[in-house]
Amino acid sequence: MDRLKLEFPTMAREKDALEYIEEFYNNGSKINGTGGLQRYTDDYAGWMEKINEDLNREPNEELVPAETYFLVRESDNKIVGMINIRLALNHKLWNYGGHIGYSVRPSERRKGYNKINLYLALCVCANRGLEAVLLDCDKENLGSSKTMQALGGKMIYEYFDSEKNITIQNYVINVEESLTKNKKLFSGMIAEYPE
Repeated sequence: MDRLKLEFPTMAREKDALEYIEEFYNNGSKINGTGGLQRYTDDYAGWMEKINEDLNREPNEELVPAETYFLVRESDNKIVGMINIRLALNHKLWNYGGHIGYSVRPSERRKGYNKINLYLALCVCANRGLEAVLLDCDKENLGSSKTMQALGGKMIYEYFDSEKNITIQNYVINVEESLTKNKKLFSGMIAEYPE
């Protein structure tokens, strides 16, 4: 298994980041966990400004403090995934979105990368004092629900969203319990632990 790490975005990664988003469009795949990068394909510098502002936001009903990272494979320095960690929840995120959104680029799926992505995000959550995190997914997204369950996610409820015409499943993960249980499993797959 390749070793992976989380990397905070920089201007030097612009080309790589935009190629990441383009791969989703080329594959007709939903985009999640990017901190809104897909809305800034013509203004990467603007996205960088936004994610830096996200770090210290005061939570309100529109925005919350968040950290966005690239998941980078050590062997070739390629962005294979992204993750967005919301450090507080507003009413909207309690209902849809939760603390963590993530993605793995279509060409890198089914390699176990998203489990490492979520594990590293839980390391960040522990470092920021979060004891439990809420996540959700479309019931049809078996890969995402299996990722959450593999990291100790327990489904707390599901509901039908008539606006989106999908059934949403909500999971909760006890951060410290998950990190303790999975440390040995993932230790050899992590190039660098987040601060």
